[in-house]
Amino acid sequence: MNSEEILSAELAAKHARLNSLLQASGRLLVAYSGGVDSAYLAYAAHEALGENMLAVMADSPSLARAQRNDAIAFAEEQHIPLEVVRTDELEKPDYVRNDAMRCFHCKDELFTVMEGFRDKHGWKSVAYGVNVDDQGDWRPGQQAARQHGVSAPLLDAGLTKRDIRRLAEASGLRVWDKPASACLSSRIEYGRPVTREKLLQVEQGEDFLRSMGLRQFRVRHHGDIARIEIARDELPAVLTVETFARISAAFRKLGFKFVTLDMEGFRSGSMNSLLPIEQVTHRNG
Repeated sequence: MNSEEILSAELAAKHARLNSLLQASGRLLVAYSGGVDSAYLAYAAHEALGENMLAVMADSPSLARAQRNDAIAFAEEQHIPLEVVRTDELEKPDYVRNDAMRCFHCKDELFTVMEGFRDKHGWKSVAYGVNVDDQGDWRPGQQAARQHGVSAPLLDAGLTKRDIRRLAEASGLRVWDKPASACLSSRIEYGRPVTREKLLQVEQGEDFLRSMGLRQFRVRHHGDIARIEIARDELPAVLTVETFARISAAFRKLGFKFVTLDMEGFRSGSMNSLLPIEQVTHRNG
């Protein structure tokens, strides 16, 4: 039984629509980060297009080394052709300023680099892994994608995050249940400039939590304060005085003066709750 036969009729129809969109795209570059959405898109594009697709991963200080290494490993496992390019968003004052449009400036840099690569090497189009559920949060990077004419095959096929995970699982991809992970800059509160030092603090803090066996968490950078979010089902594993002491000591070594555990637990995009309501209401317009 192949993967198509074990899917619901609705999801199979979405999968068929995705395949048609990809086949019609011509020689395609896929913006790839190694998260489940971009990983599945790269996999599906490779299945549909073969050598007429290329995954392109942007490497910069805002990409955690663990994420980078896992993304490369997945591409190698699935024989997906991959090109790693350098992006320099930290050289751009609009990005470093870290206001509500930071993600726009990040994606603007990424797609500008990919356009240059596309034109130089004779590719036709660029796609990225936005999906239906991504329409419900503040994501100005989508504005950059529209301005650069970047296609969104997962969104156009009507796929939700749950759909993508189900398709990845049906295809036997190990990333199907991979925890969501945005770039390291998203951990720094709006208005606090993004620096290499802050990014490294966040990355090393999250590496420490991962070494404890935790899977879903975030280190939110509030200057001298590290606010740690841990998935509710994993919280019991850290609720001891001894574990608190270990975490506190590790984070103080990274330069934080205060270490807090967020009692609401992990929630994606929690920094967006600090944005003015009128901004979030307009979302990606």
